[in-house]
Amino acid sequence: MVKNDEVILRELAEKVAEVAVRPEQNNRRQMWYKHNALQPTKPLVLIYPENSWGELLPESQLQCQDPLLRGWERELRRRLYAGEHFQDDRVLDDRLQVGYVYATNGWAVGDQVIEPDTESAMYLWDTQSPNTGWGVGAWVIESDDEQGAYRWDSPIKEKSDLDKLRVPSTQIDYQATQRNLERAEEIFDGLLRVELVQRWFWSLWLTGDWAFLRGIEQMMWDMVDDPAFTHPAMRKLLNMKLEWMDWLEQQGLFSLNSDNDDVGSGGLGFSNELPGPDFDGRHVRYRDMWGTGEAQEAVGLSPAMWDEFVLEYHLPFLERFGLTCFGCCEPLHDRLEILKRRVPNLRRISVSPWAKRRISAESLQDKYIYSWKPNPSYIAAVQFDPDAVRSYIRETLEITRGCILEMILKDTHTCNNEPKRFALWAQIAQEEAQRAAERL
Repeated sequence: MVKNDEVILRELAEKVAEVAVRPEQNNRRQMWYKHNALQPTKPLVLIYPENSWGELLPESQLQCQDPLLRGWERELRRRLYAGEHFQDDRVLDDRLQVGYVYATNGWAVGDQVIEPDTESAMYLWDTQSPNTGWGVGAWVIESDDEQGAYRWDSPIKEKSDLDKLRVPSTQIDYQATQRNLERAEEIFDGLLRVELVQRWFWSLWLTGDWAFLRGIEQMMWDMVDDPAFTHPAMRKLLNMKLEWMDWLEQQGLFSLNSDNDDVGSGGLGFSNELPGPDFDGRHVRYRDMWGTGEAQEAVGLSPAMWDEFVLEYHLPFLERFGLTCFGCCEPLHDRLEILKRRVPNLRRISVSPWAKRRISAESLQDKYIYSWKPNPSYIAAVQFDPDAVRSYIRETLEITRGCILEMILKDTHTCNNEPKRFALWAQIAQEEAQRAAERL
């Protein structure tokens, strides 16, 4: 007998609901509250398989036929897989988040809609954005290799092209959103808490936008050869993006992220400091949320140039949020003092595999969350070396003694088709974290 989609989802939801009430979930939740409040805990461990999910839980294992329900199935199966295999500090709860339905059907220029060219793997970079984009788009040409690099043709070639930029806007289909929400509530009734939640942005990513619009190499040259062009361009993007985000806030479209929510480039959002004390329980504002900034495209800049051309145009975003995170893959060790001095409510800072760990520890101490991103090559290597992983983690734990440390394994694009590597990595990390905690 072939099960229908609703039966499949309810069976998965029953398992999730059973796991969600286990005592360890609340224990982990309390650790994250303390951790995010800069109170000492053991170093916390999180695993994000990212592109490795295709090797851990192939799409062929999914059973639902309806595309919407198949997405919910994927989420529930991944949650159960993580709970069974990873043994990290992720909290598995009984929430199911349903997002808004918004227009992504092509990219609009005036009344003209340009559709992606799927046959040639060429598309406009912001076609799938949750807004209409900047009025111009970069044509992206994908690699023929799976997960290969891509290239793009940037549209801002002359200063006059800045006049083509338009304020992004979002078109929401409220009726379709309500249908999805009601369908989820019907399917998961009595099992999961269904919530309408939308993450309109992960990072404020202004440098990334400009890199696509201008070209990353030309962006770098402009900062040296023509700063009088770069500054007005960045300011224009800043003001336009703020106008879009202000509209989201005014329309009540922001969602809290201070519970079991991924924030920044890793870490969970549990916080008693958010939302703000005057939150009305309905209308979420900037200051009720975690905010995130990063500028991976600007990794080649000196600290002074980074401060002038990057951070200066992130501050008007970051200062609006209740708590902020900064950084992702870019090393920040030589500009931490600038971040600490200029960014209000800064709480979580990414220490990437390319950052100087000791310098970062000496700067952050126990005043900020040291969000360490271990090198994912240990997971992707031809041979997995548990002793090398243990030595690497132990060394970092020694360097960061006295810091508020979290270990976030991410950018794991392959596990070389050995899913057990994640479980072994998590086991080693937890053993070493407990060993470090017992030494305090």
